[in-house]
Amino acid sequence: MEFKKCKRCGCFFVSDHDVCCNCEAKDHADIATLKSYIQDAENITSLESISYQTGIAQKNLNRYFEKKEFASLKEQFINSGNIKL
Repeated sequence: MEFKKCKRCGCFFVSDHDVCCNCEAKDHADIATLKSYIQDAENITSLESISYQTGIAQKNLNRYFEKKEFASLKEQFINSGNIKL
């Protein structure tokens, strides 16, 4: 385990995760919201629009799109030119 700074709130903690235990539940809720939004959205035009529609901060969206579960979606956005990450 390492001494880390939470990527979401900035507090220091000891863990193998990127966010503290207080923010972990918020991340899970945001990711569920993001998955639902992506599944239902017909045309996603920008990171800003995703943030506006979901209420998820852009810095967190950038973090989520770096995860393996969103890798194919990130490539799709990049290749389509619809969205810049």
